[in-house]
Amino acid sequence: MRQQFDVAERVRQVIGEAGCTQREFARRVVMDPSKLSRSLSGSRRFTVAELARIADAGNVDAGWLLGTTTDGATDGGAGRADGGAAGAPRPPAPTAPPDSGRPLQIVRETVRLIAERGFHAVRVADIAAACDTSTATIHYHFPGRAELLEAAVRWCMDEDTARRAARIAEADDAREELRQLIALQTPYTERQRQQWLVWMDLWAEAARSTAIGRLHADFYQQWRRTVAEVIRRGIEQGVFRAVDPQFSALRLTALIDGLAIQVLATGPGAGGTTAEAMDIACNAYVDTELTARRSGADAAGPTADQPGP
Repeated sequence: MRQQFDVAERVRQVIGEAGCTQREFARRVVMDPSKLSRSLSGSRRFTVAELARIADAGNVDAGWLLGTTTDGATDGGAGRADGGAAGAPRPPAPTAPPDSGRPLQIVRETVRLIAERGFHAVRVADIAAACDTSTATIHYHFPGRAELLEAAVRWCMDEDTARRAARIAEADDAREELRQLIALQTPYTERQRQQWLVWMDLWAEAARSTAIGRLHADFYQQWRRTVAEVIRRGIEQGVFRAVDPQFSALRLTALIDGLAIQVLATGPGAGGTTAEAMDIACNAYVDTELTARRSGADAAGPTADQPGP
């Protein structure tokens, strides 16, 4: 138990010297922030693969993190690897900042290959070739294909959550928040199309009840709760009618999903559903089903004998 505490303290030192938040450091080492937090508190042990990535990101010796070596410290730093240490040779420290280093490159190339080929068609050898490196280097950062694919999925989710938060922060009211979220989910750009292709594969995994699929299912519930919360705020602000936020979020997210699949089913300019048509249709749903009427009989919304638009 004492050794586990010492490891956590050394990791805290590495994070402190990295000059970033704990969450940002988790992103740099492609680790779930909640797992990092639990490991630092002592309620969870770091895995060997996680410690290897932390050592690489902090340019420290993995043996120092584990407490098995004491040499190698330089300039008062946290057991720097450049002092030399016993054990297996480590690859040279990346010259780029950790958030654009080898682990992130590997994850990004994995996401791209999943979008291009499908979840089950991506091999570690393919990822190594895309990164212009060896499979040994890939396994240095990620012990197995399953861990690598999970890291890629989590990175996609983290990126999506960050973009979603940024879009909402720019909006003046809940109606504009929904417009921003719809725009974020509409596959206009190549990056958005890539993200959707990954999501489509993950839905198939969720249908098969795999571990990756369950991870995606949990994330999707978070996304739907976000939409429901925006609708709830809109009701409080008076920009939306008094609807059931959960049921309206269910309908809107289903509309977004179905239209996005139609957009992806045909390439740009091939005559299928366009991203522009999807955007218009989703916003039309918000206008007709959610937006509050401001005057006259419409103020209360459709009645039983007066169907809505």
